[in-house]
Amino acid sequence: MGDFLDIPTLFFLIVAVVVLLRLRNVLGTRDGFERPPERPDARKSENDSDADNVVSLPNRDRTVAPANLDKEKQRLKVEAEIERFAKGDADLTAGLNEVIAADDSFSPKGFMDGAISAYEMVVVAFAQGDRKTLKMILDKPVYEGFESAIVEREGRGETVDFTFVGFSDVNMVAAEMDGKNANVTVRYAAQVVSATKNADGELIDGDEEAVVNIADEWTFSRNVKSRDPNWKLIGTNQLD
Repeated sequence: MGDFLDIPTLFFLIVAVVVLLRLRNVLGTRDGFERPPERPDARKSENDSDADNVVSLPNRDRTVAPANLDKEKQRLKVEAEIERFAKGDADLTAGLNEVIAADDSFSPKGFMDGAISAYEMVVVAFAQGDRKTLKMILDKPVYEGFESAIVEREGRGETVDFTFVGFSDVNMVAAEMDGKNANVTVRYAAQVVSATKNADGELIDGDEEAVVNIADEWTFSRNVKSRDPNWKLIGTNQLD
């Protein structure tokens, strides 16, 4: 027995007791009233339960679906363009709406931009005898009339010095559906410099220095059922 309580053994026993007492102070003791340790899955379960009890309120900030929003924007844009180019003309407004009903890709502004460019291209091409450009824009009967005038001019050895200056006014004046064809008429008021010379280089018509006013009414047409997006010039009328 004396060996059991020797000094080294007693020393380690005291150390063990001290360590246990310190652990007790740090960790505390359980008395049956402590909250059980919170489990992560328990919190998740409670949240899920709360979520099941939440009543979804109507979305007060409802927005139009992107596709519908694009259609609405396009509709408003086209309506503004009709108002801009029809300028209160009831018949033109009705005609444009008729064209749009048959071809929802039709844009009054887009058409007018093209018609303005086409006019300059045609008058310059005619003065220069550029048949290739004319064929791209003119309907066959109209092209044949232009081409015939070019042939006669060339036969006489005449040349035209021509400069397109610009427009003083351009207006859309009519629109309609003729079967599958959309027809739109535009009135142009332009300024040009034009001088026709004979084979000897003598001036026989016009003036090389003077800017003159010309006025035309042109009608363009397009088959709205065709995949070809291009318009053709089907009628020209020189105004006084």
